[in-house]
Order: sequence, then structure tokens, then C-alpha cells
Amino acid sequence: MGRYIAQKLGRDISELDFEKITSRQVKDELGDTTFFTATDGNHGRGVAWAARQLKQKAVVYMPKGSSQSRLESIRNEGAQVTIEDMNYDDAVRLAAQNAAKTTNGIVVQDTAWEGYTEIPTWIMQGYGTMALEALEQLKENGVERPTHIFVQAGVGSLAAAVQGFFSGMFPDRPPKLTVVEPNRVDCFYRSAVAGDGVPRAVTGDFHTIMAGLACGEPNIIGWEILKNHCAAFVSTPDWMAAKGMRVLAVPLKLDDKVISGESGAVTAGLLYEIMMNPYYEDLKRSLELDEDSQVLLFSTEGNTDPEKFRSIVWDGENE
Repeated sequence: MGRYIAQKLGRDISELDFEKITSRQVKDELGDTTFFTATDGNHGRGVAWAARQLKQKAVVYMPKGSSQSRLESIRNEGAQVTIEDMNYDDAVRLAAQNAAKTTNGIVVQDTAWEGYTEIPTWIMQGYGTMALEALEQLKENGVERPTHIFVQAGVGSLAAAVQGFFSGMFPDRPPKLTVVEPNRVDCFYRSAVAGDGVPRAVTGDFHTIMAGLACGEPNIIGWEILKNHCAAFVSTPDWMAAKGMRVLAVPLKLDDKVISGESGAVTAGLLYEIMMNPYYEDLKRSLELDEDSQVLLFSTEGNTDPEKFRSIVWDGENE
């Protein structure tokens, strides 16, 4: 968002430190900017927070069924936020339409479509920072490179950014990356199964506890990266995400406890099942997972819906 403001001013973001980009001089030169976005929670809260920091406005649309607690978190950042009677992809279209009709309005979305690729590319570059930090932390702990990465996908921006980063860092032997989606909203899995290189969309209402991954249309940039480089696409049921939440929250021996939400924990649930359940022996063998594997997971969501979290971890919902 700062980069967009710099671009509007005809400058490079490196020329604008925080004090400068939030100054009255910049405000007078640029005017009010309204950032529009669609979200189930984390992305919208980030946009709202950044808009407030930049002394600009944010309008956030949430899809049908979104958590009230996540809405309140976004509202507390100063954004105008509503839950709309539509799925995520339609909420994205609503954000883009209203941004186009608003003076100095711009949509900030981590998915890409024909004619809208620049800002999603910037966001994916931002995700690369997280991958870099993960690699630095692994090296501090004596791990030169992960052998495997499991990463969740909604629109696929995070997954593609992680794939691109680690392929670039280890071009001769990149880690095997597995893309993980909810089985009710598995657009990347269906696109891979089709086998013709054309992305497939999932439509309708998306009923999954992995609300942050309930996105039916692939990011076209992300699909081009993932279809050529990732090792596997896996479509997972909700109970696997619930299993991951419990495994991370109540670890073995001296492992650190991780409080992870449904969308953040699904990869841990899948990895557990692959390693412990004989039903997945073929997948385990195909991915070459064994006692020497070093697997990197990204938990992208904490306890952002406390009521749902307790229902799953304490009360056994989705066992």
C-alpha cells in the first residue's frame, strides 16, 4: 500500500520513510486514498491496519458466514467493514467494482486476474519475506534446507511465493512442495487433476471451517508457478484441519505449543496423517517422506475466532 502511494507520487518507496509517507505534505499532494479489499479475516485486518497507519481509508467486504469476531477486529482498526451475502470471489468482484467507482479508490487483493496483476505481485513479493525469515531461522537451528514444504492455498499467492522463493534459493534441488486446500474449495487440486494447464474455478457457497482458504478462483500468477513446480496438490477434509489444531496445541515432549487456527493448521494435520495413517502410504512414498525428512510448515492464522477454536480444540468439533 505504501508502494502504491509512492507510485502515485511518482517516487520510489525507498525515498519515503514512514514519517515522510504519513506527512501532511504527502497527504496534501495525494489527497485521500480509499483501499478496498475482500477478506475472511487476516488480509482485511492487515489492509485496515496499514490504511490507518498511512492515514488513509479502508473498505473491507467479508463473505457470507464470516466470523463476527474477525469483523470486529477489522472494525477496531478503523475500517468500514461489512459481511455480504455472497462468497469470497464475489466479494472480491464487489471490492473491485466499488474501488473503480470511487475517486482515488484502489483494490488491494492478493489474487490476480486479467488486467490486475501488479499489486498481487507486490503482495507475493511480501510473502517472500516470510519465506526468507523462515530459511534464516532454519539455518540458525542447523537446518541448511528443508526437504519438504507443506503450504496451504486459498487463491494460491502464499503457496506460489513460497515455491518461487525456495526454488530460487535451491535451484539444483528445491524442496518438494505440497499445496493443501479444503476439499470443498479445491480449485488448484481440480486444476491439476484436469491436466491441461488451464485453471479451474469452484463456485457456489463454500462450507468449510478453513474459512481463510475458501477461495474458488486461482490467482493466475500463482497457478503458472505452481502447476510447473510443486510436487503435489492435496484436497483435505475439515477434520484434518481440526486434527492439526490439536496436534499443534498439545505437542509431544519438549516441542513448543503452537496456537493455530483452522487455515493455519491444516498442513500439520495432513502431515500427521501421512506419517501415521497406513491409508496414506502411497502418498508418503510418492513424496519420499521418511525419518530423515525435514518438513517446513507455515501457520498463517492464530486464534482469530476464539469461540470456534474452543469448539474444535476443547469440545472435539470436526473429529
